[in-house]
This record gives sequence, C-alpha cells and structure tokens, in this order.
Amino acid sequence: MAPKAKKKDASTSTGDQSSTGGNSGSQVLDWPSFKPLVPTSALEWRIIMPNQILAIPSFWTSTLCKNYVSFLSSLPLTTTPGKPKRGEATRVNDRFQVDDPAFAERLWSGTGLKDLVLGNNTDIYDSLSMSQEERRSLWGGEVACLNPNIRIYRYRKGQFFDQHYDDSNNVVIPGNPPINAKTTWTLLLYLTSPATGCIGGETVFYPDPLPRRKTMPKTTTQPKPVVVELEVGMALLHRHGADCMLHEGREVLEGEKWIIRSDLCVKR
Repeated sequence: MAPKAKKKDASTSTGDQSSTGGNSGSQVLDWPSFKPLVPTSALEWRIIMPNQILAIPSFWTSTLCKNYVSFLSSLPLTTTPGKPKRGEATRVNDRFQVDDPAFAERLWSGTGLKDLVLGNNTDIYDSLSMSQEERRSLWGGEVACLNPNIRIYRYRKGQFFDQHYDDSNNVVIPGNPPINAKTTWTLLLYLTSPATGCIGGETVFYPDPLPRRKTMPKTTTQPKPVVVELEVGMALLHRHGADCMLHEGREVLEGEKWIIRSDLCVKR
C-alpha cells in the first residue's frame, strides 16, 4: 500500500489543470484514424510483474505511432512548472489534456484492448489464463471503459518525472445513463523509443523493501527496481491508487519521449 506521505501524481485527478498547467476542457480534436492497426489476434500480454505491471508489446504499429507523434506535435502543449506544489513529485515535461469520451471509447473498443482486458476473444492465446472472477479481482472490479480524460506527455532532453504514486479517481462516464466509475490501472501508450532516437526515459518501478527481521540473513538483498524499457507502440498498464508501486520516468538523454495516457475505469 502506498504511504500517504509519499509524493503523488496530481495529474491523475480528472479535469485538474491548475496543478499541472495542462490544457483543459471538453473539446473535439481531429484525431488521426487508427490505421494501420495490429490485428487483435496478433496481440498478447507480457507479464512484467504478476498482478501489478502488464504490457502489450506492439499494441500500435510504428507507422501509427509516427502519425500520432506528428499530430500531437501540433497541439498547444504546456510545460509543467519546475517547482511542484507541496506533496507533489517533481516533473518537467510538456503536456496536453482533454476530456474526449469518443476518443477514449475508440481507443478502448476500436483496438484489441477491450478484448484483451476482458478476455472476450477466445480465438487468441490469453497469457493471463484467468477466469472472469479472477479478472474482476485483477482489475479491481467490472471494467467499463477507459478514462475519457486523455493526457499527452512529451519529455524532451533533460526532462523527467521523479518518484511518485498515481492516485485513483472517481469519474462519471457520459452516457444514457451516465456510468459512475473509478480508475484502477494506469494506461501508458509509448509512441517513441531508442528506435526513434529517444534515449533514456525508462519507466522504473520500486518494489516495497523487505521488512527487517532479526532472523533475516545479513546477505538478504532488497528487491531490485523493475525497469521498463521504451518500445514503440507498447501499451503498459500498472496498478494505481492504494496498490500503486513507487515509480518514476527517468530523464530523457536524447530525442523525445511521447506518451498517450489514460486509465482503466471500473464501475462503482
């Protein structure tokens, strides 16, 4: 469980622009189409840490990622303040955020993400090998959709995100009727990597240290950090809220790191 005293990512609060300097509001963007897409049958889970960190390699094609980087570069990104508010982690990057339920739904249902998360497609290999009840426990409830609050992050040379925890938030999903939901897992979609000239910027997780006991051998080592390298088109999901692991985005040494961020939402 994440200690309350630890620094958090204030940007997880839906619609909160004041703490991050991000752009805001419900507006319609002319997002590029999802072409070409990887067939759902070709997607599979990569288990980085069971029940905690999962990835979908090659969730988007390199061509689609390139098209999106070009589009996102045209948005009015805002650089975060260099000095964070009390209790917030230091983050230096450029960001844009928008409430766009239609895009969130397209990213959820118009790709293979929904099928992978819910285990709907029985024609593909499911490396999670979970029953529906086990999936519900994994995701923290009945998954409804993605958070319509979409965040775009660009990290340039020298920019980073210090160690922090991601909060869980209550959200209302537009509809008839609206869905009361809460976020349980962070979704990061990487659009760049060393293959595109981005060096550094890895996402690093820090497992909780082992409790000290008198019977513990002096040679016992503490858990090593879990380093997730950037891969073009990879989707990374990790728990947040009370079960979030301490993590950071390392400094970018060369090039640019681009991410599309949302969250899994479960009904409440």
